[in-house]
Amino acid sequence: MRTVGLRVLKNRLSEYVRIAAAGETVLISDRDRVVAELGPPHPSRAEGLGDAVLADAMRRGYLTPPLAATGPVPSPAGVAPLSEVLAELEEDRADR
Repeated sequence: MRTVGLRVLKNRLSEYVRIAAAGETVLISDRDRVVAELGPPHPSRAEGLGDAVLADAMRRGYLTPPLAATGPVPSPAGVAPLSEVLAELEEDRADR
C-alpha cells in the first residue's frame, strides 16, 4: 500500500492509476490526512463502463434486475424516415 499527496498525485496521476490497476491500493492524503483511496475495481464490477454503472445502481438498490424473459425480445417502435421528418419541419416553418 502506498500513500501519495494530492499535488504529487495530480502531477503523476497516470502512474498511480496504473499502480491501482495492477492491484495495489494507493492512499491519497491532503495535509497529512488520508482523504481517499485509489484501488483496483472490485471483482463484482463489470469491465465496461456502462455495465459498471448499471451494476453499481443494482448493488445500491436503485434498479432491480429484470425477471427471466421468455420469448423473443420485442422490437422497438418504428421511426419516421428522415425525408418525412424534414418535410414536416418545412411545413411547420412555412406557417411562420
